[in-house]
Amino acid sequence: MTAATGSDRILVVDDEPDIVALVVYHLARAGYKVSSASTGTDALTLAKRERPALVVLDLMLPGMSGFDVLARLREDESTAGIAVLMLTARKEEPDRIRGLELGADDYLTKPFSPQELVLRVAAILRRVASSGEVADVLTIGPIRVDRAAHRVTVNGHEVELTPLEYKLLLTLAERRGRVQGRAQLLETVWDAAPDIQTRTVDMHVQRLRTKLHPAGDLIETVRGFGYRLKAPGVREA
Repeated sequence: MTAATGSDRILVVDDEPDIVALVVYHLARAGYKVSSASTGTDALTLAKRERPALVVLDLMLPGMSGFDVLARLREDESTAGIAVLMLTARKEEPDRIRGLELGADDYLTKPFSPQELVLRVAAILRRVASSGEVADVLTIGPIRVDRAAHRVTVNGHEVELTPLEYKLLLTLAERRGRVQGRAQLLETVWDAAPDIQTRTVDMHVQRLRTKLHPAGDLIETVRGFGYRLKAPGVREA
């Protein structure tokens, strides 16, 4: 088993004391520094204060559900990069899908093997470490693109984009400050399908600007060439 490093702090969130004790014991035995919380509110407070590497999060919490906690973690830039392992008695596929769509890194159902939980935690942290960054997030002004969750927010409000609109925005964001010709965008976003015309790029850019509201003004038209996303206050986390 891979040994934990000193920086690997885990936050366990569950309202069942027996479960918390079991999880904390096995994680601590594996070498992790472990904190715990029994409510969603306490979990968010601890996550912001301690910035753990990973949260083991139960879905069935009093007051604020685990789904709500996960959504709040992903919305806040200070906690968006924290990995999350969902731990729950719910086995229904829609619950698993919803959790993964909200940005969970893995999902484990109760009853569970403590050894499996420790191995999954280690695997998640290895993936985070090998990525070379805590989170896969681009922030350009008010626009935030979470590449891992395929999620876009503007000033904290989620923007619903089609897959093509998302890919277009992501391409412009990753190449921010550089002009992207229509032919380049067709090749990257549409895989250069022969029946796609450059006018399609213009139409999608216009729709994207509309959905981004005032932040859409960050997408500049470079006459005769293509488009460029301005890069004010760019951050990668």
